[in-house]
Amino acid sequence: MHVVGAGSLLEFALAEIPSQGVGRLTSLFMYPMCFREFLWAMGEEGLAGAIEQAVVSKTPLEKAFHSRASDHLRMHMLLGGMPAIVSEYVERRDVLSCIKLLDDLNLFMRADFNKYKTRISPAKLEETMDSVVRQSGRKFKFTEAAGNSPISGYKDALGLLVKAGVVYRACHTAAKGPPLGAQKNDKKFKAILFDTGIFQRVLQLDLSTFITLVPDKLINEGALAELYAGVELIAGMPSHMRPELFYWHRESPASNAEVDYVISLGGHIVPIEVKAATRGGMKSMHLFLDEHPDTKGIRLSLENFGSHDRISIVPLYAACFLGSFW
Repeated sequence: MHVVGAGSLLEFALAEIPSQGVGRLTSLFMYPMCFREFLWAMGEEGLAGAIEQAVVSKTPLEKAFHSRASDHLRMHMLLGGMPAIVSEYVERRDVLSCIKLLDDLNLFMRADFNKYKTRISPAKLEETMDSVVRQSGRKFKFTEAAGNSPISGYKDALGLLVKAGVVYRACHTAAKGPPLGAQKNDKKFKAILFDTGIFQRVLQLDLSTFITLVPDKLINEGALAELYAGVELIAGMPSHMRPELFYWHRESPASNAEVDYVISLGGHIVPIEVKAATRGGMKSMHLFLDEHPDTKGIRLSLENFGSHDRISIVPLYAACFLGSFW
């Protein structure tokens, strides 16, 4: 008999089972719908195929396709990839209705924390989750989450949220070569929430701000763009492996630098810089490339496909397709 189990915070429940039948259990890690799946749901299979082909050929999309993909991207970033939200949008095209559903999901997810109050305080789980949102895009500090309280409980809370797939950690890696995990520093990491839609609702985004944004800007700019890129990269990872993200930084009085993500593609170490518009400096990327002369980088932004010296320019909407890039 084959048994399939899935559910909210399933990892918490599995941890309470004394024996899980070693050798007879397979785990598949599931994530919110990535941009490719969002396009499929919207009936845009042709556009998804065109993006993938552009990734493989490294040639720009036609202007009309690029514009349409960018419009879908903005909506996907606002709503996230939770299936119920995407289904509501596909059926009704009612953003306000989707926002209400997101608020409900946010509330009920937090209510679920009470099931595990014998292990850790639900309040600490909520405070930690909110702090992950506030600290998005920078190195996570437990002192900010804990305030004047001891940080030990917040370390446990973050560990449980990571195990449950509500939060992902991007650890610093020296990035001297593959495998990246062999050179990581678990004490230095960034934390990102699992879904951009929930992230927006925790921040209580003003919808009027989103609607009136000029085309070459994104919601909440850098922090959201980096979060979006992270969850898209994770969605493209093998589903049978627990996801791992890495970033690189150099903290020096003379030269401070940080590259948003570092991934391994085709046996190569690839630094990734994320930009929330069509412009932005690349100082950290160039410093990384200077220290890694055999490496090429990727810039994720709102620009069409292109290149500049050793840096490939890839649209943010193609982040989940990067496995086909090398």
